Amino acid sequence: MGNGSTLYRGGLVFDGLGAPKDGLGVLVEGDRIAAVEPVANFAGHAGEVVDTAGATLMPGLMDCHVHILYGAEGNPGDAAEKLTASALTLKGMENARRTLEGGIVAIRDCGGKDYIDLDVRDALNAKRFPGPVMRASGKMICMTGGHGNRNGIVADGCDAVIKAVRTNVHMNVDVIKIMATGGVMTPGVNPEDAHYSAEEMKAGVKEARRFNKRTASHAQGAEGILNAVRAGIHSIEHGIFMNEQCIREMIDGDTFLVPTLAAVKNIINNRHLGIPDWAVEKSLRVYDVHLASFKAFHEAGGKIAMGTDAGTPFNRHGENVQELRWMVEAGMTPLEALIAGTSNAAELIEPGERGVIAKDKVADLLLVRGNPAENIDMAGEKANHLMVIKDGAAVVDRRGEEALAAAAE
Repeated sequence: MGNGSTLYRGGLVFDGLGAPKDGLGVLVEGDRIAAVEPVANFAGHAGEVVDTAGATLMPGLMDCHVHILYGAEGNPGDAAEKLTASALTLKGMENARRTLEGGIVAIRDCGGKDYIDLDVRDALNAKRFPGPVMRASGKMICMTGGHGNRNGIVADGCDAVIKAVRTNVHMNVDVIKIMATGGVMTPGVNPEDAHYSAEEMKAGVKEARRFNKRTASHAQGAEGILNAVRAGIHSIEHGIFMNEQCIREMIDGDTFLVPTLAAVKNIINNRHLGIPDWAVEKSLRVYDVHLASFKAFHEAGGKIAMGTDAGTPFNRHGENVQELRWMVEAGMTPLEALIAGTSNAAELIEPGERGVIAKDKVADLLLVRGNPAENIDMAGEKANHLMVIKDGAAVVDRRGEEALAAAAE
């Protein structure tokens, strides 16, 4: 499958934008969607047919915040430091394969090590190895002693921040990530504190935009969030301590929130398994306010794109789709969560090619049991994924297992 013509018909189609629809066929030719039309229009189809009865065909999901070089250890930074560059590259490739097999067809890496993430990106995008389409930020940009200083570019003052942006532009990153506040996974910093000043943030974002680069900001405290939004940032990562002013200005600025609910949740759920005490303490402190701010932003009508922070403690690559369940638990409808993981995520990180089922789009698709707009677990548990389709070809195909299970019953 993937070289010729394949018709998917019989079940529901979620196009990434609205409620799933019945009675549609989706024709894939090569690596593209050739047509999305009423099933009757394909009466003369002579190619392969995939019967999707009892299932929903939807766009492959996207994760707007991963760390592909980290392995979800209790202390991922320490684990990465012990590996050679070649071992870290191989680890990134393995994580990418697991991510794709888990239903994620595109990712945005939000901070690697020594630009190894860019090599992983180039290999994946050239289709040399199995994995999702990847966008990468290279080295995050932070202040002296700031969150991410272990592997980021440390820059203080507007001129130094501009030079750091230019360094990343020179390395051909896809997105410029600037650390607006402290964070959970750096010892000795406070998530509530603004790190870069408003002037430094503005200088960095302006320079990134001058070179047509997308921008993202790790921003947890309210003051830092406002500094980033007022600078013109494309997305706020985490947004833990958003207040009403933050929410209003983010909506007015058309700024995405990438909530990464899985990050703190996985730290708390596994807090006795080798995670540093300081990370656990901060996670417990921010958990309730993070959920409350997410709910407030969602209820106000803000734009949300799915992101997990995969690679952080016990936040495993390949389990990314569980973020859908966390977003629904936090107040989204299943349909809203699905949109956050498809068309919204595509608008933020991979515009134009994926994220919706429509003519001429890349055939990166996911076939799931049942109707995920009624039960998010159909998409949010990879055991319910029947097929993962990348560039028109099946990467995962569990339909045979389904048939055997039905026969056994």
